[in-house]
Amino acid sequence: MTAQSGEPLIVLDGVDKWFGSLHVLRDVHLTVDRGEVVVVIGPSGSGKSTLCRVINRLEPIDSGTIRFDGRTLPAEGRPLARLRSEVGMVFQSFNLFPHMTVLENLTLAPVKVRGLSETDASRTARALLERVRIPDKAENYPATLSGGQQQRVAIARALAMQPKVMLFDEPTSALDPEMINEVLDVMTDLAKDGMTMMVVTHEMGFARRVAHRMVFMDAGQVVEEAPPERFFAAATSERAREFLSKILSH
Repeated sequence: MTAQSGEPLIVLDGVDKWFGSLHVLRDVHLTVDRGEVVVVIGPSGSGKSTLCRVINRLEPIDSGTIRFDGRTLPAEGRPLARLRSEVGMVFQSFNLFPHMTVLENLTLAPVKVRGLSETDASRTARALLERVRIPDKAENYPATLSGGQQQRVAIARALAMQPKVMLFDEPTSALDPEMINEVLDVMTDLAKDGMTMMVVTHEMGFARRVAHRMVFMDAGQVVEEAPPERFFAAATSERAREFLSKILSH
């Protein structure tokens, strides 16, 4: 895939994050351009999920700066709520409200946070369910859906806030194999539509197909960045080559 704007949307500069004595992000420098799809890979414990969480400020950082759309991340209050509404996040677990229908899950935040009318929020929600290929599930409760359908609802719920970027933290890792592709297909559609995306995943076929750039992390550091064709053919760091040899041989 091609087409980045070259205009930075997310800029991490010298970011460090500690959990007690564990140094989970070490002097991370990373830029994500508007319209770019960045796929982050690396071994367990390399800091990939924490990277997503600090961008959404679900975790505070200990040093360095993170800028989003030209502004330094706010620490708290209304500016932080506004930032969170502009950063969509999809987790491994679907985090849907079980006592609400799919439609209610999608309309809650646009009505409460963005101030949309019920009618407008409902119209948008139904269009998004069409977009994620489950238009007939609006009145269902999450428990009646497959894992793949629940994750697509979670994607639609994030999109309902009209975010400027979507962060995906291993969105298919909790799914049965046959459900993975239905979620990846929706994510591929989003990428084709120009959505800025950062995706933590082990799905290398998806990464080859959709990423503009691969970011390989190890021990809390960004070890290597490259376009997918170059990264998979000739990773420059020994650690990345070792990682790829393990995951691509299965």
